[in-house]
Amino acid sequence: MGMLDSLKAIFTKPYKTIGVAEAKQLMASGATLVDVRSQDEWRSGHSPQAKHVPLDRLQTSTAGIPKHRPVVAICRSGARSASAARLLAEKGYVSYSVRGGMGAWRQAGEQVR
Repeated sequence: MGMLDSLKAIFTKPYKTIGVAEAKQLMASGATLVDVRSQDEWRSGHSPQAKHVPLDRLQTSTAGIPKHRPVVAICRSGARSASAARLLAEKGYVSYSVRGGMGAWRQAGEQVR
């Protein structure tokens, strides 16, 4: 591996950041939506399809998230979901982070309960 390849490996994200529309497409194809926000944030409204696994819990356990399907992580704004997607990718998952988080989800008119 050359110097350029080594640098790419260091600086390349092991996950992809996606928008709400792409997240919905992945979910329609069987991806798991994982909401990594706190319990209070979860109670304030979440996608009906989401599995709730707060980021601090995800750091110690994958909480039964199926490894054979892609995982789409979502939080309030996109920062914690990026951390979650990186963590999941390091554990062998194909993972994504939703750009803009639940704010973008709501703005796109997606269902929240």
